[in-house]
Amino acid sequence: MKIKAGDTVEVIAGNDKGTRGTVRVAIPKEKRVIVSGVKLIKKAQRRTANMRTEPGIVQLEAPVNVSNVMLVCPHCDKPTRVGTQETESGRVRVCRKCHEVID
Repeated sequence: MKIKAGDTVEVIAGNDKGTRGTVRVAIPKEKRVIVSGVKLIKKAQRRTANMRTEPGIVQLEAPVNVSNVMLVCPHCDKPTRVGTQETESGRVRVCRKCHEVID
């Protein structure tokens, strides 16, 4: 998966199209990412047995499919596809628009 935790991404499809956020969690097995401030859902939460959590409605961020987000290049500040390039230190991610190294 070419998107990692900590990357800035822009949503390109769905109700939150056009919004930018930071990837909090990447889930490679499911090809999904959790982006801060995107795809907010409300979930009813019960009180636990030892009353650690407050009951009520909680707002959470749901996972988004990787195909619906695009990495934002830190150099040109545009959504871009990600390429790879071999260097002496190993493989690095490269912006397809400005050809700058992302990692």
